[in-house]
Amino acid sequence: MEPRLVGPGPYRATRLWNEIIELFRAGMPLRKHRCRFKSYERCFKASEAVDCLHELLGSNQNFGPEVTRNQTVKLLKKFLKNHVIEDIKGRWGKEDFQDDGHLYRFPPSSPLKSYPKKPSCGKEVIKFPDWNEPKAGTSQEHIPVKSVMMNSEMWYKRHSIAIGEVPACKLVFRREVTQRNIEEIWKSMTLSRLQKVLGLDSLDEVLDTKLVNSNHIVQNAYNVNKQGIVTLEDKSKELPHWILSAMKCLANWPSCSDLKQPTYSGFERDVFKTIVDYFGQTKEPLLTFHFFDVFVSVLGLLQKHSKAIEALQISCLLLPPENRKRLQLLVRMMARISLNKDLPPLSESVRTRTLMVQAFSRCILCSKDEMDLDELLAAKLVSFLMDNYQEILSVPSALKSSIEEHVVQLQRVQIKYAGADTDVTFPPPSFCHQISTDEFEYQRATGTQEPLAALLEEIAMNKEISVKDKKKKLKQFQKSYPEVYRVRFPTPETEAVLFPERNKQKAPILMWALKKPFQPFHRTRSFRM
Repeated sequence: MEPRLVGPGPYRATRLWNEIIELFRAGMPLRKHRCRFKSYERCFKASEAVDCLHELLGSNQNFGPEVTRNQTVKLLKKFLKNHVIEDIKGRWGKEDFQDDGHLYRFPPSSPLKSYPKKPSCGKEVIKFPDWNEPKAGTSQEHIPVKSVMMNSEMWYKRHSIAIGEVPACKLVFRREVTQRNIEEIWKSMTLSRLQKVLGLDSLDEVLDTKLVNSNHIVQNAYNVNKQGIVTLEDKSKELPHWILSAMKCLANWPSCSDLKQPTYSGFERDVFKTIVDYFGQTKEPLLTFHFFDVFVSVLGLLQKHSKAIEALQISCLLLPPENRKRLQLLVRMMARISLNKDLPPLSESVRTRTLMVQAFSRCILCSKDEMDLDELLAAKLVSFLMDNYQEILSVPSALKSSIEEHVVQLQRVQIKYAGADTDVTFPPPSFCHQISTDEFEYQRATGTQEPLAALLEEIAMNKEISVKDKKKKLKQFQKSYPEVYRVRFPTPETEAVLFPERNKQKAPILMWALKKPFQPFHRTRSFRM
């Protein structure tokens, strides 16, 4: 059986658990062993199981080579507890597995975990807030209509698409966008983008969107200092000063400006232990229990580096601001310690980077209900965070720009002309209120008649255009605004005044005009026959 990449989606941890069990059963060599003068068929030593499973996890792209032998032993303990394996006497249910020579075997069938049954849901489209609907109890007042003055040439150019098919202008008003509206826009667009990056039809099976706090998202996006670290409005939620000093000491080693007391041999290990103890006492991980399934789903994108970065950027925006700040400070410290060659080793047997992952994985990510793969999944995520913390813990610029543009667009009041080259946009009046359709039509008609009547008069009195063009413009105006036209030209006779008919009867031709000009008489010789 070949290992496969388990992508993002619901119950990813359960899917990984079941796959590891199947791979382990298929790949673990079984042979005959003797124990206390007795032979046992199809079994294996505990140390052999550790070797096999450790190699299997290291070569599996869902976990990777950073899985330690100690983590493998812990997983085998959970296998024994859940009856994935049993000792040669058939005992199981306790986590007393050791990396030694004890013999174990597989039961006839290792139990796989079932998936919780939830009602299937189709593709979910996250809805955006709509402020065009009237609020209940809103009084309907007149909206002042701003007249648009234009001469005949401007009007003809705007409405020269087709005679008789020019629609009237339409004013599109927007309700005032409040801070609460902006927060809801941030929540809607952020969750919509996260769903798209994860490639899910719905976020319901990995996240309860009702529990996402829109105010947290906005604070994480805007309340930051020059280094991109979140600034908290409630200072009581800040890290204690002594912990900050300890973290700065190790992150900036050997420059410990905040610690005035002299150092001693092993001082850095004591400082590190103090930090580990503080974060180990937290009741909830920094990524919170609520977002556990989201971050586990993101782990399925680690092979697609850019998508994984974006998914983690967005997911970390959902955190409470105090959690996000602590995560930023902690992961930055971990990354600096791992790369600091001047810092003495913090452990005799474990590499510094591995020690960072082991010490802080559980305080960063774990499940509320104990999960069998918690430690391995958390280690995978923390390793990726350490390598890419500057990008992941920054505000996604593309998302921020698109949301800000959307908010600005909602704050505009537009006058739109169908078929026009451009839209004329005016700033929204602060006294704008929703009105009925009939009232709007009344205001539109009365508010635009005066400038339209002036425009019609200008067309009628314009002597610089030809009669043909004038007739064409008047005909177009009549079909677009018949009421205004009827007021100016109530009868055909009033319209005919603009085009007086010329007298078609030709003037009489005088006979003398046909005669040649008078010439002097010339005597001619006559011939008689």
